Amino acid sequence: MLTNRQLQILQVIVDDFVMSAQPVGSRQISKKEGITYSPATIRNEMADLEDLGFLEKTHTSSGRVPSEKGYRFYVDHLLQPQVMTADEVSQIQSVFKRHIVEAEQLIKESANILSELTTYTTILLGPDVKKHKVKKFQIVPLTEQTAVAIIVTDNGHVENRILDLPPGLSPGDIEKMVNILNERLLGIPLQDLHFKLELEAFEVLKQHVSTADAIIQSLLQATSEQKEGKVYYAGKMNMLNQPEFHDLNKIRMLMELMDRDSQIQRLFKPFDSGIQIRIGSENNHLAMENCSVITASFGNSDEQGTIAIIGPTRMDYQRVVTVIDVMRRVLSNALSLRQ
Repeated sequence: MLTNRQLQILQVIVDDFVMSAQPVGSRQISKKEGITYSPATIRNEMADLEDLGFLEKTHTSSGRVPSEKGYRFYVDHLLQPQVMTADEVSQIQSVFKRHIVEAEQLIKESANILSELTTYTTILLGPDVKKHKVKKFQIVPLTEQTAVAIIVTDNGHVENRILDLPPGLSPGDIEKMVNILNERLLGIPLQDLHFKLELEAFEVLKQHVSTADAIIQSLLQATSEQKEGKVYYAGKMNMLNQPEFHDLNKIRMLMELMDRDSQIQRLFKPFDSGIQIRIGSENNHLAMENCSVITASFGNSDEQGTIAIIGPTRMDYQRVVTVIDVMRRVLSNALSLRQ
């Protein structure tokens, strides 16, 4: 167990290193308000904290920096969330006052605001949409050979699927198909869409549109794909502003990881509904060994998305925890009001 003096010194070192990215020395600590110990006493305590694994000594300075163990202790025992200013809260709430129609746009705007407020990289994993119910179906021709099927759900989610158009399919035929599909599919969950198309709508469509067989097959193929929730990024390049990521190899590995949506889905799914903090090696991925990730769920028990903030292990944990907590509550509330 650390003494009160060691706790105080560890907190000062973490807070200072988060702000400056420079090793923290005993003389620097002794000048802090509330610190009444001599530099010599502080040096002894820093040496003990290093022996215990909470601090590390750099090669270029006599100062110390927090170790991964030090950050974990700080997060678990010393972290005190910041109080957001009225302007910052207003900035978060502003996106929800714009009467945005699509849930995807709402989530995308939320990612942008989080990135601006934290200066880190933000990833939002959209909720699993498989249980969303069809509200409207539309087919819009793109060329003579292709069209896009647009499926709007009751939660404002929009699915777009590219279809092949058979020769001889007239605008009137497409209109008939859309009317039949809307009649047969209204209220059907997306996860059951393929089954309902094949079981109920297929024969009806063939009876009314003689040339529709090819587009129906294309539609069946398109709806057989069960998509995961979308991944939204904001501030990808923010990591370049962090001195830890001036190493091109580190930033390249991280950028390559963020190009793999399915891997991001697996990595950043939270274990429970609370705020979680994973530091360095706790992320279990080589590209993330110099990163901390703070995640939180938003939505409800039926459908949950995830907010993830990625920064260096020298992250401003106090600020990020506060911002992500406010955003998840406001975003959950906004999405629930749309249902």
